[in-house]
Amino acid sequence: MKKYLVIGNPIDHSLSPKLHNYWIKKNNLDAEYSKRQLIADDVEEIIKEVRKGKINGINVTIPFKKTVLNFIDQLTPLADQAQSVNTIYKKGNKVIGENTDIGGFELSLQNIKYDVKNKKAFILGSGGVVSSIILALERLGASKIFVSNRTGEKVKNLKKKYPSIEIIEWGQIPSFDLIINATSLGLKKYDKIKLNYDEFGSSKFFYDLIYNPSETNFLLQGKKLGNKITNGKMMFIYQAQLAFNVWHNIVPKIDSETIQLLNT
Repeated sequence: MKKYLVIGNPIDHSLSPKLHNYWIKKNNLDAEYSKRQLIADDVEEIIKEVRKGKINGINVTIPFKKTVLNFIDQLTPLADQAQSVNTIYKKGNKVIGENTDIGGFELSLQNIKYDVKNKKAFILGSGGVVSSIILALERLGASKIFVSNRTGEKVKNLKKKYPSIEIIEWGQIPSFDLIINATSLGLKKYDKIKLNYDEFGSSKFFYDLIYNPSETNFLLQGKKLGNKITNGKMMFIYQAQLAFNVWHNIVPKIDSETIQLLNT
């Protein structure tokens, strides 16, 4: 039996096992998918298990999307461009790092028919997934990308990688069309992103990469102001579909049953 898992910290919120095991069963595969909470010191060892063939594939979530870069033999072009990995597998004798977050984010916007072209995007956070979001927004034709983070070092590195982005001091609000929460604030019920939401106005689009819970306080604030909102569930499903195809060479079906499976 082949073994797959998702690694992260925290990991309890992850619905990856539920979704992947559903698709595994639907496609009659001899495989199982689980989740494992790690600390940074565990990452090298878990990738060694892929190298030895004990684990056939890994999904990577917060906060290890960049940590794993130190232990992988080869990156796909997209993963290399983003310098962020969320899917790992072995090919020949090499451990490969792939990025399906970029495609997952793009497909999620296509799914709700939201056109980023010539729009201004404001990203909160600068963790491992943010480089993927910036790359996707650039590919989709965003006119301007602002990034704000509570601490300065990571965001400076993003600016080196993507010189066209504009760094905004935390708490300041630029003129934007789309705001994306890429922080982990919202995974816990009482998490709040402390911003002056009254400055935001309406006719904006609030996108939270968090999908569990389905409505974070960030999204509830957006809704209260009369803005369009969406969570990260469809991005999560699409990136998982792309990862599943990488591992099994099967494109699993996304239908109402799949989406209903993940309703929380």
